[in-house]
Amino acid sequence: MSSARLSDSYTEMTELLLPNDTNNLGRALGGAVLHWMDICAAIAAMRFSGKQCVTASVDHVDFLAPIDLGEVAVIEGYVFNVGRTSIDVRVEVRAEDPKAGESRATTTSFLTFVALDGDGRPTEVPEVACETANEEALRERALEERRAQLEEYADRL
Repeated sequence: MSSARLSDSYTEMTELLLPNDTNNLGRALGGAVLHWMDICAAIAAMRFSGKQCVTASVDHVDFLAPIDLGEVAVIEGYVFNVGRTSIDVRVEVRAEDPKAGESRATTTSFLTFVALDGDGRPTEVPEVACETANEEALRERALEERRAQLEEYADRL
């Protein structure tokens, strides 16, 4: 089985929060944030696998802090785990106030994608290769965060 580097999947997007993506309080609509997260994660999955990828699932999402009108949303994602045809991506969103030079975390989630071949059927993906201690730390952090999130969700049931 081939491998692909975690670093090759790293994707960062920015969005300026404009009125069309805000609620009546001047804060980002949850749906807009989820849309940005899905796009970022899809790009990370495609960069990693070299294949077309489709969203299979989105894990639990908590909106921890708002993104206000005029702030910059920074969306970062990277592949941290794979199955035979599936790709797990960690996505984190931060809000930046460009005037104050401040940043805060707003949400994190895990999305799973399925890689497709030219006929639109699931196809095998490479293993995750971590070539540096930093990459290994990112992968371990994501694995632990997802494990904790799944355990917390199971406890709620």
